[in-house]
Amino acid sequence: MTHLKINLCTEVVRELDFRGQCAFARAVGYDGLEVAPFTLAADPTTLSDREIAEFRRIAEGEGIAIAGLHWLLAAPAGLSITSPDPVVSRTTREAGRRLVDLCAGLGGAYLVHGSPGQRQIEPGHEKESRDQALAYFASVAEAAVAAGMRYVVEPLARVDTGLVNTVDEAVDLIACIGSPALATMVDCYAASANDEDVPALLDRWLPTGAIFHVHFNDDDKRGPGQGGIDFAAILKVLESNGYAGAAAVEPFVYVPDGPGSAARAIGYLRGLEAAVRAGA
Repeated sequence: MTHLKINLCTEVVRELDFRGQCAFARAVGYDGLEVAPFTLAADPTTLSDREIAEFRRIAEGEGIAIAGLHWLLAAPAGLSITSPDPVVSRTTREAGRRLVDLCAGLGGAYLVHGSPGQRQIEPGHEKESRDQALAYFASVAEAAVAAGMRYVVEPLARVDTGLVNTVDEAVDLIACIGSPALATMVDCYAASANDEDVPALLDRWLPTGAIFHVHFNDDDKRGPGQGGIDFAAILKVLESNGYAGAAAVEPFVYVPDGPGSAARAIGYLRGLEAAVRAGA
């Protein structure tokens, strides 16, 4: 099994400053950071080129890569890719395109679009909400192509949003737009919450090339290995399919705390990875 690059989602250690996040991630064994933009600034869309370059310089100085962004559009407040309000729609598209520029400036290669709070289906406006979402993804895909980025549509749990809950739905959305910048992924918690068998889901979709990314989190929202998902089986499926895409640890509940959860997760995953490599 080739070394799987595993990044740390930065909100897990948000109590540390950015330099501290970089140093911590490198020290405990992560390959990079997957940055939640709201952890950089109250409004990350207004960061200057100088400020962006400084974040990149800090990461490089600490010997850690900035792999990409996730948890987009959480800041500033009021953004929505499904809103029927034309002002909100326009502002959100502009914010998404600016985040593509932010990712490029930080040296990242991809953006993961989860953000359930900013993709709610408006009751009574179901078709309009979905049409607005398609228009948003088409707009940011155009920006991603220009920047050489991948923009990843993340299927989420049905309890969190009604827009794109399965890989099938994400693939259909991507086909409607037809941009080479768009891809999809598997979030282990979300798939499990939707009653999907995560290893089987990956084994079905990895050969198609549709899966660009994997978020490691357990069915209880804690870090991998703290719930009931079979991560040994997941890593075996990734290995058997020659997966060389991105992966990141993204718990939502931190036990015993953020740094402790992050450190435990990478140790657990690397141990399983070694066992898979040894044929256990």
